[in-house]
Amino acid sequence: MALERHADRVDALLHQLYVDAGVPDRPVAIVALGGYGRRHLCLHSDIDLLLLFGGRIGPSEERFLRAFLHPLWDVGVVVGHQVRELDEFVELEEDNPEFLLALLDARHVAGTPALFDRLRELFHTAGTHAYILRALLTLVEERHARFNATLYQLEPDVKEAPGALRDLMATRTLAALTDPLLLRRGPADPGRFEEAEEFLLRVRSILHLESGRNQNVLSHELQERTAEVLGYPGAEPRQRVERLMSDYFRHARIVSRSLEWMRRAAPVPVGPNLGLSRDGIRFLDPVRAARTPASWIGAFQAAIEAGTEVTDEALSCIQQHVERYRAEDFAPEPRDRVALLRLLRPRAGLYARLSQMHDCGLMGRIFPEFDAIAWRVVRDFYHKYTVDEHTLLTIRNLEWLLTKEDPTRERFRTVAASLSAPELLVLALLLHDTGKWRDDEHAPESVRMAEEALDRLQLPREARETVLFLIRHHLQMSLVAFRRDTDDPQIVADFGRLVGTEDRLKMLCLLTLVDVEAVSPDTLTPWKEELIWRLYVDTYNQLTQRYGDELIDRNQAGMMELLAGRPADLPEAEVARFVEGLPQRYLQLFPREAIYRHVRLARDIRPAEVHLSLEPSDSVWTLAVVTLDKPFLFSNICGVLSSFGMDILRGQALTNPNGLVLDVFQFSDDERFLALNTDAHAQVLHVLQDVVSGRVDVTSLLRGREQSVLHARSAARVVPIVRADSGASDRYTILDIVAGNVIGLLYRISRVISRHGCDVDLVLISTEGERAIDVFHITKAGAKLTEAEQRALTSDLQGTLEGPQ
Repeated sequence: MALERHADRVDALLHQLYVDAGVPDRPVAIVALGGYGRRHLCLHSDIDLLLLFGGRIGPSEERFLRAFLHPLWDVGVVVGHQVRELDEFVELEEDNPEFLLALLDARHVAGTPALFDRLRELFHTAGTHAYILRALLTLVEERHARFNATLYQLEPDVKEAPGALRDLMATRTLAALTDPLLLRRGPADPGRFEEAEEFLLRVRSILHLESGRNQNVLSHELQERTAEVLGYPGAEPRQRVERLMSDYFRHARIVSRSLEWMRRAAPVPVGPNLGLSRDGIRFLDPVRAARTPASWIGAFQAAIEAGTEVTDEALSCIQQHVERYRAEDFAPEPRDRVALLRLLRPRAGLYARLSQMHDCGLMGRIFPEFDAIAWRVVRDFYHKYTVDEHTLLTIRNLEWLLTKEDPTRERFRTVAASLSAPELLVLALLLHDTGKWRDDEHAPESVRMAEEALDRLQLPREARETVLFLIRHHLQMSLVAFRRDTDDPQIVADFGRLVGTEDRLKMLCLLTLVDVEAVSPDTLTPWKEELIWRLYVDTYNQLTQRYGDELIDRNQAGMMELLAGRPADLPEAEVARFVEGLPQRYLQLFPREAIYRHVRLARDIRPAEVHLSLEPSDSVWTLAVVTLDKPFLFSNICGVLSSFGMDILRGQALTNPNGLVLDVFQFSDDERFLALNTDAHAQVLHVLQDVVSGRVDVTSLLRGREQSVLHARSAARVVPIVRADSGASDRYTILDIVAGNVIGLLYRISRVISRHGCDVDLVLISTEGERAIDVFHITKAGAKLTEAEQRALTSDLQGTLEGPQ
């Protein structure tokens, strides 16, 4: 083919120039890109090159570039060249998708072959291919828009127009990066597709030859000459041109239809050996998938993330091979066990995907304990489903609680949304009834079987104990709520001692709700739902009212475990100095790794300094602030977060006897400020530093937002309620505040508290729909407030909350 011969001649020229230029200090490779890389080089096309160096470019390499490129420029060759160092390809260059597309056709021309091979290794990864596919589809849309998305142009651009050469190469690229066999299954016979390619390339070559330049538009003037060169019959030029254009549109239509079919059918890579097609998630290489059972979990994770299902073909592949593997084979490495837990996070689509896993036999192989209750029937008067389906329905109910709008469930949804590790609740639900494989009391047997499953997952000790607690006591909350006098404080106190922590209470409450609901359609009545909620609220109050009373002592069990398990970079004295004297609740609120991060954050702090960290976790951000106590500290932080539009979900204000303050906030970024602005993270931390250090007044930041956003966010009017109680705690006056859930609420409340000379040691924040329920543990001069001080503070707070927002 003439185009290939022309590319070969250019190869020979470049190779000679490479030899003549002299070898630089660093290895270099001359790489053909794009159409030249494919050897489809028309006469006046740009010669696209990558000049790739194996190390840092210095004077020797610059001399080589001049000696190589200048002769080309001197003879008028148009060279589209990129000069790169190999290390630049370690990270994906997302701002230059056209260059990445050209690299797909990279071909070694001259220089060091090993350098070119290393480039291919760095470039051809699943992540890069996935990005290129997304970018390619965007570029196609943009290019088509420039031609009004129609191939029927009277003077078509045979390179750029819809149905032209760029579409043809886009079709080939989609197939090459997803499934090369797709071209054979497309709407056009492969021979007709190749015929269209040959026709378009011939037309483009004639345009270059006749015009003497890089001309790609088949203009009226050039249509006559092209028809003549191609030998179209006809007595008049008009007849020859009509036949030419008829052929052009026929071929362009084949290309266009092939591309549209490919865009619908080609699976977009979404993970190792996984593609997203119109039918769902499929294995790109079923043979490879059959040999890697640990990758199967990724198919269901990808389906949930894409809001689709796993294809029948992929399910058949799993079903055909699943019996060959043991439970350990599905999560042999730590990353596989993390992936399995991540799959269990409750969100839309989880129930449907777990049901697919069960139907194809995968669930029972990963969890043989679950397989023991497959199609198990319990003969009683109220269960309506087999044990396995009842179990899956509990997970569906939790999923619906989080994803469906239901005002009557908003209070429970808020509890579910606040869980730090909801996957542990799903894991407990999955295993809580496995003991029903036999007719005896099932809870102890479920615990025994769950221990075997948790051994395989190698869960951390705290997570393991939480899951086993939920399984062991999964009937306890319904028993107390439905069959005991929960108005008796002793009943609630005993239940609170059993539960022990706020997180366990939340998970047991939700487990009870969805478990009862999954028994039959009419088992969970509104009254039973109310009883569960009452017990939850009463126990929550019982647990939290005295959270701040007891302080951490060096000799207690939790503290000793914390010291024993500390990392090598943290001396025992440093950990003890930070933690001693904080409320006992601190050890329950935060996992060890978070506590160690707080200790590091406090390291070498000076009176004027503020140490900050800001970390994302799914849709919630966590801000940790360590400083020496300062007036209005808590309220200033609340104000800064509000000024950026953040919705504070939870806050902890903790002080140790050394005057060191640890404030930890969890908040959501509903306006996506942090997600959409590249410097947002640094900007928030910078403003926090300025405000907490006293360099900036937070009220100036809030003024504009108070005039706009707060009024826009204001919800249905909630009558504020402020109560002070000095009897519920031995150390603190406890403020219970109910008000409308608006941006800036915590700032306004904490500002008033600080104005009255009070210190906030602990704040518990929760929301119920449009209501915010905030509980502050406060002191004044180290003691509880007097009755007169309580009256003055509550009156001021009531007036503030009832006033303009």
